[in-house]
Amino acid sequence: MTEALNDQDPEPQQQEESQPDPLEDLRRERDGLQDRLLRTAAEFDNYRKRMDRERRELAEYTAGEVVSELLPIIDNLERALQAASADDPLRKGVELTHRQMLDLLRKRGVKPIEALGADFDPNFHQAVIHEESTEHREGEVMAELQRGYVVGDRLLRPAMVKVAKTA
Repeated sequence: MTEALNDQDPEPQQQEESQPDPLEDLRRERDGLQDRLLRTAAEFDNYRKRMDRERRELAEYTAGEVVSELLPIIDNLERALQAASADDPLRKGVELTHRQMLDLLRKRGVKPIEALGADFDPNFHQAVIHEESTEHREGEVMAELQRGYVVGDRLLRPAMVKVAKTA
């Protein structure tokens, strides 16, 4: 009879082992929910960063469009300054307006392209004249005919330049 009881003991243990432990199920569920929470938080953070980047790019693009429309006005102010004599009473007003426009551009992150004396770069310069020169090296910008501008990494307008070529 003792043998019969011993034979019965392993069966209940096997039955207990085959039954799922409710505490272990809760732990697995908790771990799964925590994993989902972490993934959702990471996805939201990535979404927020992407929206911030897109908003910034849109603002830069829009500012670039407006500034591009102002560039011909700045060109005309510069032409007026070149044409006016030093004692012309209107010159001071044109200088003031020109300075204000350049300050506005600077505040918006717009920078002029420094072309004079630089090597010709088709990404920033538009060569309109090639001239032989012994005083300048091959491909050097000899003169800037119209100033170019960039905002951040974006080219608003290339500089129109005269480029040296060897004789």
